[in-house]
Amino acid sequence: MKYLKIGGQCFYNMMVNANNKLEEQKDYVNSLNVFPVPDGDTGTNMSMTFRSAVSEIENMQDKPIGEIARKLSRGALMGARGNSGVILSQIFRGIAKGLEEKDEVNAEEFANSLMEGSKSAYKAVMRPTEGTILTVIRVAGESAVKSNREDISSLLGEVCEYSKNILNKTPEMLPVLKKAKVVDAGGMGLLIILQGMYEVLKEDIQKVNMTDRDKEIQQIVSQNLDKQDIKFGYCTEFFIISNNINVDNFKTELEVIGDSMVVVKDDDIVKVHIHTNDPGMVLSKAIKLGELSKIKIDNMREQHRHVIQMKDGENIEIKKYAFIAVAMGEGIKNIFEDLGVDFVIEGGQTMNPSTQDILDCISKMNAENIFVLPNNKNIIMAANQAAELSDKKVKVITTKTIPQGITAVTEFNPNLDLEDNIQIMNKGIENVQSGSVTYAVRDTEIDGKFIKEGNILGLVEGKITNVGEDIFQVCENIISTMVNEDSELITLFYGKDCKEEKVKEFIKNIQEKYENADVQYYSGQQPLYYFIVSVE
Repeated sequence: MKYLKIGGQCFYNMMVNANNKLEEQKDYVNSLNVFPVPDGDTGTNMSMTFRSAVSEIENMQDKPIGEIARKLSRGALMGARGNSGVILSQIFRGIAKGLEEKDEVNAEEFANSLMEGSKSAYKAVMRPTEGTILTVIRVAGESAVKSNREDISSLLGEVCEYSKNILNKTPEMLPVLKKAKVVDAGGMGLLIILQGMYEVLKEDIQKVNMTDRDKEIQQIVSQNLDKQDIKFGYCTEFFIISNNINVDNFKTELEVIGDSMVVVKDDDIVKVHIHTNDPGMVLSKAIKLGELSKIKIDNMREQHRHVIQMKDGENIEIKKYAFIAVAMGEGIKNIFEDLGVDFVIEGGQTMNPSTQDILDCISKMNAENIFVLPNNKNIIMAANQAAELSDKKVKVITTKTIPQGITAVTEFNPNLDLEDNIQIMNKGIENVQSGSVTYAVRDTEIDGKFIKEGNILGLVEGKITNVGEDIFQVCENIISTMVNEDSELITLFYGKDCKEEKVKEFIKNIQEKYENADVQYYSGQQPLYYFIVSVE
């Protein structure tokens, strides 16, 4: 069937189908990440970003295409996770601009919207790198506007073909892709989206349903409720990690002790959200089913009282400065809090918080100036996006590692003005070296190093410098790479998979080897990384 024009219903179907296809293939996209470390989350980040976007347009089938695109863009913007998710959100921001205020569009208008998506994505990146998702959206946009096809289905078929061809050439553009023998992961995610859109037109699909896993856990009830209307006072959210959970039975157990319940199973993870007066009972029932993660309990009555106080004009203390940090591991979280960080968002490798997560946290801060420490290079773009969306004075300190984040906080001086603090924190993070020890998730070759699945990897400033079989030997090797005659402090954060007795023996050896440096160690309890190391 030819599509000389498409309206809201068709565009809606295209987006939902594209989302379903990306969800199905997110693990494949993850597998294309160049680095063999266990944080290859491009597919997950793009899928969660797009899922957030599509959840915004639920039940909007009968709306004009421009209105649907605008809501889709907003959902992607707020749900953006990781660099790939932020770039994807900017692509749909541009597409929405191209479709703005239109009821339906022809082939030329649709092509122009793809080109706007490309322009928006390139503007969002300070130093665009070819051979990435940016190249794929650029070629998609360029091929669309150059096409003379009036049938949007044929047009999109051409776009997919050109995009696939350029994706296959990305290893020639980036040597690191060629060595790893993969195409760009972000580019593949975008191609899957484009192909999902095209499938709706090619096969003349009239209705597409969202999958159950696309139903986002709802936000807490409006804080405008009167106190007596809050029947269950604690908003309780967490994940259960297990392969063997009967969701229906668990729901039955929970429904008698709360309301506003959402329980969603996604592979081996079950997301749980419930309002209850007894969070402890809920967690006790849940822990019998598997390991618990990302536990979050909010007192809604207390939040309500805070809002009422604000409305009644009661004075709320406003601090001069507040800090938000992103970190993974209970020990590392405690260190940040001990240093004066106001709120630690649980996240990092494999769990990048969304723009909305960071923005929600910013909104809770009563301070004249708010610093955000991403502590991960893949979170910086989402943090910057949240800062731009906030009406508060927010400064993102571009910390790429946990050691840099800790150094930034320790350098902070509450008696200095904003610009002086920004300067000394940025200078401080320049003087700290960061390293880590993890494991390989697949066979590959990086910088001439042949790596086998299960090998222990030592990284310095994000680059693999050592490959071995023993976590302590690899850690010692990277420390020797990082230390020089000016080094004064060596700090190690050991992960939850390390045995404390062996760690203490290892630290004793390091102290003897580097007797002129102060050696400190802490239980970070972080997953995936046996050690996080800093040298100053």
